[in-house]
Amino acid sequence: MSPPLEPVPATRQPEPTPERPAIEPLFSWAPGLNWAGPGDHWAQAWEAEQHPVPAPSPPAAPVPGSAVDLPPTPRDLELIAATLAAVEPVADRATAHFYALLFLHYPQLRSLFPAAMDLQRDRLFRALLQAAGGVGDPVGLAAQLGALGRGHRKYGTLAAHYGPVGECLLAALARYAGGHWDAEAELAWRRAYRMVSQIMIDAAEQAARTAPPWWQGEVVSHQVRGRDVVVLTVRPDQPYPYRAGQYATLETPWWPRVWRSYSFATAPRPDGLLTFHVRAVQAGWVSNALLRRARPGDVLRLGPPAGRMVLDHADPAPLLCVGGGTGIAPVSALVEEVAEHGAAGRTVEVLYGARRADDLYQLEALRQLERRHPWLTVRPVLSEPGGRAGEPAGLLSDVAAQLGPWDGHRAFLAGPAAMVRRAAAALARSGVRPELIRHDLPEE
Repeated sequence: MSPPLEPVPATRQPEPTPERPAIEPLFSWAPGLNWAGPGDHWAQAWEAEQHPVPAPSPPAAPVPGSAVDLPPTPRDLELIAATLAAVEPVADRATAHFYALLFLHYPQLRSLFPAAMDLQRDRLFRALLQAAGGVGDPVGLAAQLGALGRGHRKYGTLAAHYGPVGECLLAALARYAGGHWDAEAELAWRRAYRMVSQIMIDAAEQAARTAPPWWQGEVVSHQVRGRDVVVLTVRPDQPYPYRAGQYATLETPWWPRVWRSYSFATAPRPDGLLTFHVRAVQAGWVSNALLRRARPGDVLRLGPPAGRMVLDHADPAPLLCVGGGTGIAPVSALVEEVAEHGAAGRTVEVLYGARRADDLYQLEALRQLERRHPWLTVRPVLSEPGGRAGEPAGLLSDVAAQLGPWDGHRAFLAGPAAMVRRAAAALARSGVRPELIRHDLPEE
């Protein structure tokens, strides 16, 4: 027997229309997209339960709100440094405790993270520690955290999430900082975290006025080059402003909430298409999916552009661009931008490194530019024997140093992290001032 129906009210007040951001992806709710994150059915299920959960351990002593609102003092910086030194040897355990607290007490936040936490495990916790340790440099911190705040929008991060994360951070520090944790140290960390979180919140809110949290991009071209490189071209769902030399994070429908960074391989194009060079690496979830599974018609998700490898066209200094492997992608984009804006008397030297000659998949395109522009010189560099006579050979960083000195040049480096570090050190010894050497290592 069916249960009796509840009486229907004579009048029903219309439900308020939820606010939606002024800028958002054009088809973020399209059926069939395998996205997971805030707003998906998993997150909605968590939020619908609305179980009361206990908060993390209470503070060591009541902290007046007005005291927390003050900026960190020199004494606070000393206490933060001492706490960091105490936690560093046990950072793995502190990280595990942090995530246990976060997901136990705030399970609705679990949907912000990838299903497999092995790669993510210590990133957030260590980033929080590093950010708090940098509060003594407000200008540098604002630039770094502003980019993070804008980038975190693609995960669905909201201003309300920073409070729970901060409480769990302090609880993990209290457990693992030993004798370095007391009411004074807690107040120092609360001030630092408030400063850090506010910078990120403000940057995200400002970005929300002009840009969506992410873009959808349809794959329109999938060209395999050699054994393990794919040149991928996508059409974003709305204009995507970026500069040559920058990069974007990509997410595939096959690995939801797993994002990887790839540089733009061309300067901005009139048709709005975006091109990336992706090398599949061993156990690389995203790179292998893009090489072996992605096909025209598939839809990817793109985070906002980032990176500091951009040109100052008012500066006529000569350029040295060093690209190893798929690191040639941003180098190619920079060369294209110089060609479009005009060299204005500057010269551009490109060192393109690979192991073997058949790995130089972008060489012919660069050679075509070299034939059209006398200011451009392209030198392939092979680390294994087999190059043509007269071409430099050896490690790309060593060759860069041997071809110097490079004093007066602006250097742009892209490629494997070890190569970039070696090349940066070699160029500094060859006369390039460190502040004129630009690169975007993933971990930085």
